[in-house]
Amino acid sequence: MGADSITSVHSGRGANVVQQLASAGEPGAGDNPGAGRRVRYLRNEAAPSAQRMILGNTLRRQRTSLGMNQQEAAYRLPGSSSKVSRIESGHHQFKEDDLAKFFRMYSITDPTEQERMLEVAAAANEPAWWQPWSWAAPKFLQAVVSFEDMATRMRSYEPLQLHALIQTRAYSQAVIERGPGSRKERDALTELREERKARFSLLPEGKRLIVIIDEVTLRRPVGSPSVMREQLEHLLNLSDDPRYAFRLAELGRYDLPVDLGPTTIFDFEGILPTLVYAEGYDGGLIIQDEKDVDNRSKAFDALRVASLAPHPTARKISDILMRSYRR
Repeated sequence: MGADSITSVHSGRGANVVQQLASAGEPGAGDNPGAGRRVRYLRNEAAPSAQRMILGNTLRRQRTSLGMNQQEAAYRLPGSSSKVSRIESGHHQFKEDDLAKFFRMYSITDPTEQERMLEVAAAANEPAWWQPWSWAAPKFLQAVVSFEDMATRMRSYEPLQLHALIQTRAYSQAVIERGPGSRKERDALTELREERKARFSLLPEGKRLIVIIDEVTLRRPVGSPSVMREQLEHLLNLSDDPRYAFRLAELGRYDLPVDLGPTTIFDFEGILPTLVYAEGYDGGLIIQDEKDVDNRSKAFDALRVASLAPHPTARKISDILMRSYRR
């Protein structure tokens, strides 16, 4: 699902840098009861990358551990409260001079810790691997790709089509063809999706994608019979890969809690708090509010438990393949 900079965080020194930053403690709840509420619907405005969010989250922890609010931090910086807020939320590009001011303000004097933070800031400011496709990919999609790279576990339910990371190329092309944009833009989005899938398939087996497949997506024809046949065979092949776990939300069930809608939950193992992405027709809802994330996670788990387990899911996919798309 990564950037040159983000890929470095997954391996070698970069992984240690991120984990060491995360080990400083849990993030604070904010300056007041309403400050932690973070829900944004994005279309094509700039969205924070996971790396910038990691560093911003680290700075917020440092500030709250000192009992300092954003207004006081802005006064000492000096700067505006909105700038401090943008930095902490990952919406502001990190400059070395700014970080030096934060080091002084928060008494971060350990050279090793300073170096770690500077490394993450430099990585966050590097061009992402998806830069060649950025002219065609909306900003909210670029943010989602950065979350895919950094997350250690993703939990997803897609009632309209199969999840992007488990689609075949032909299936992806057929889906993208139905969308807006020029031929050149649609071709670029297909290539980007292929690269996302390739990168995810090469990541360590500890990374997990848990997908609740709605049976509607298997019954709804996409492309052609041969496209669907190849897609179902692909799902069966992925079922044997420990990085993927499938459950099936069956048709004909009266008790399935499918009201969750299109939802992907990104878990980061302490690097960042869990966040949720809910896709819409022309954008996406990025949810960071702890209560809302918890509600979505509980709704996902309720649907997961009510759906078919992995082995019966594979049998059901095989049955649909034989009955509807036999060669």
